[in-house]
Amino acid sequence: MTLIQANGARSVASAELLVRCVDVTHSYGTGETAVVAVAGVTCDVAANARIALMGPSGSGKSTLLHVMAGLESATSGGVSWPSFGSSPAGKPGEVGVVFQGPSLIPSLDVVGNVGFPLLVQGVSDDEAEKRALDALDDLGLGWMSTKLPDELSGGQAQRVAVARVLAAAPRLIIADEPTGQLDHETGRHVLDVLFRAADRLSAALVVSTHDPEIAGRFPERWLMHDGALLPKEGLSS
Repeated sequence: MTLIQANGARSVASAELLVRCVDVTHSYGTGETAVVAVAGVTCDVAANARIALMGPSGSGKSTLLHVMAGLESATSGGVSWPSFGSSPAGKPGEVGVVFQGPSLIPSLDVVGNVGFPLLVQGVSDDEAEKRALDALDDLGLGWMSTKLPDELSGGQAQRVAVARVLAAAPRLIIADEPTGQLDHETGRHVLDVLFRAADRLSAALVVSTHDPEIAGRFPERWLMHDGALLPKEGLSS
């Protein structure tokens, strides 16, 4: 169960926690030119959470997601991963990240891109290929398994990136605007796949989005503005 505390912090029992951020600030640059992307955010992500992170461009959504995934360090404040023991960065079986921009390896074909994180985990070549093909089939992409990234459209590449995350079976799925480059129908399908995979894996799912229709599918919705996570009646349930 998620509770909203008086200071706006979202808190759950520590035994259920995947990520805890306490008064986290992240700045780019130093001195007078520093840009504060995340400002004093306190929040928890519990196992099996379904969270939509909303806010305008430049509000700090991407940076907060990267901090949660261990890809960016907090400038101040504390970030912990109680269920993982340490930062999950570089551990695709714990946290999978769908990035907003291009993230495929140019020299690998589609099935190679999807299977690569599994090889990092020590999965055999045959098992990695099988799981990669299964994930691609879930997204209707099996037919392009031998294509290289430069043969894909932007939307296709984004869907391959989703398949790569799902094949690794993470405990926390973080997706930064995963439907931003997709048409409405394809975006809805990708979101269906993310929900289905999170349910199957008993994984938490945190998705940033500008789309109120997408956000409306999540039981918990957070709003960011100017780097702050705002407590607002009706945005969390």
